[in-house]
Amino acid sequence: MNTKTRRIAVNVGTGFVSGMNAVAKGITLAAAELGWEVVGIHNGFAGLLEPDDYPDGGLLTVSPQLAESLDPAASAGVLGQSPQFDPFHRRQVDEDGMLVEVDRSDEVLAVLQEQGIDALISVVDGRGLSIAYKLHRKGLNTVCIPRSVENDIASTMVTHGFNSALSFTIEMLDRAREAARSSRQIAVVEVMGEQAGWLALQAGIAAGADAILIPELAVDIDAVAEHLRGKMSAERPFGLVVVAEGIGLEEASPSADKPSPMRASLSPLAAGESTGYAIERSGRAAKIVANRLQLKLAEKTYPAVLGPWARGGTPTAVDRQLGLAYGAGAIRALNAGEEGVMVAFQPPDIAFVPLLEAINKVRTVPPDSEFMLIARSLGICLGGVQ
Repeated sequence: MNTKTRRIAVNVGTGFVSGMNAVAKGITLAAAELGWEVVGIHNGFAGLLEPDDYPDGGLLTVSPQLAESLDPAASAGVLGQSPQFDPFHRRQVDEDGMLVEVDRSDEVLAVLQEQGIDALISVVDGRGLSIAYKLHRKGLNTVCIPRSVENDIASTMVTHGFNSALSFTIEMLDRAREAARSSRQIAVVEVMGEQAGWLALQAGIAAGADAILIPELAVDIDAVAEHLRGKMSAERPFGLVVVAEGIGLEEASPSADKPSPMRASLSPLAAGESTGYAIERSGRAAKIVANRLQLKLAEKTYPAVLGPWARGGTPTAVDRQLGLAYGAGAIRALNAGEEGVMVAFQPPDIAFVPLLEAINKVRTVPPDSEFMLIARSLGICLGGVQ
């Protein structure tokens, strides 16, 4: 066991997820039991590398008294969320006014050492895990806590933030279903899930969807339309289709061969469909599915998009408990001499898995998932191509 007094830093990666105060509280109270000090880094690594932007110099002392006063039900966190800030690929303007990409990872390590930081706990998504791993390879003692509203991080059953997003998504799908019933239409609702369909599948089952389309399964719109045709009748003239944003459908566009001025000005690495004004990503899957179903069924359909709205709101009781458990688990890992690991929920245990086992992987829905079996048993169409 490590009994020396330690100074632990905490930061939060990019992408808003509610309930971060519960994580910070779990870390701080568990550290206080060991006599350790906790400091928070504002906005990811920005507080370290750009301290002049913050009145307190970019670091916030998170005392047990402050932790006790934090509201675990608050949606925003006391430390803030990171912008798109990768210290290995930091974009900045050089002396010639040109936008360049520089590696500032050594500067991160130097500032942490100057501040007397013994270890860093990062609450991050999949990309953040990769950044933490590279910093660990350069000598940083780090422990990561997984957070993702899509539950797509490998080696853990449930990420922090997923349950809150799931509860909100179910509530919104219930409303969409009632609206479809009242208007005698088919609602096609897009939810988050670029590579994994956990959110769409679990929320769709709970809301009684007629069809659920996820990235893990190929989609046959003809089969979906036929399924809806069999479900709809004079007594039931409505339908609900839940679509994950990452399903592999394309739609021909009259302007597909003529890039917009906006698109032409972007980097070749820029992704997403474009209009004359901005890149178009959110809502695209719902629009494609709704249009195709309307053509095949001659029934009114309307696309709706939940998208990033699922990130906000009050965290659920599950996420509040999980946040505290993940925070305390990170301190337990450091106290046990673990480093370069991610805290993982592997029911009924909290485990510590090497970062190498979690990075560059996506936790997708397996073909034999119990949730897929449940959906099919309930008569829900999963796209047609099994």
